[in-house]
Amino acid sequence: MSQKIKIAIADDELLFRQGLMAILQNEEDIHVVFDAENGEDLLTKLKSLRQKPDIIITDLKMPVLNGVEATKILSERFPDIKIIALTSYYSKPFILNMISIGAVAYLAKNSTPSLMTKTIREVYNKGFYYNGKVFQYIQENKKSRSNKTVKSALDADFISSRELEILELICKQYTAKQIADSIGISARTVEVHRRSLMLKTETRNIAGLVIYAIKNNIVNIENETSFD
Repeated sequence: MSQKIKIAIADDELLFRQGLMAILQNEEDIHVVFDAENGEDLLTKLKSLRQKPDIIITDLKMPVLNGVEATKILSERFPDIKIIALTSYYSKPFILNMISIGAVAYLAKNSTPSLMTKTIREVYNKGFYYNGKVFQYIQENKKSRSNKTVKSALDADFISSRELEILELICKQYTAKQIADSIGISARTVEVHRRSLMLKTETRNIAGLVIYAIKNNIVNIENETSFD
């Protein structure tokens, strides 16, 4: 049996939390490692766990420590763990803020179980998953800030042609293996280039690279059908 995707869930609503756990535990490739009732509970349990989850699904509005503050801490202390925001606050400011602090996917609480499991698998395999509406918000935010200077210019001295090629494929949601097969290099070499890109762009994860690419006009999401 292939390795299961390890999940942790943080939500202060017990009934919702247990319902989500029941849905996910029916999936053969998903294993819920633990659940938590708030951000502080999440961090405490995570600290004591030897084998960390691959993905954390967190609500935003929780007592003691909310999902926003918890995400900031998680991004700093556990950068390899992917964070999916699951909330009733499906508005542009909330979405953009969560993305800026490290969330790699954003789902409304009334999403279907099939969309939830699809998002988990996309995040696990590709590092992020944003639907068309979320990418629209990102694009609108980019346009509204177009008169501001970005951190680094995308020129030949900054990002190599190979790195640029890989970044474009990342934005098309290719996995490392798909990128490797597409351009004729090993998956390990893809990972080396990907880490180099994150260092150069000062991003922490694949989602950050995608946002950087959009802000710097490397990819135009209006022409990318793969984001739906």
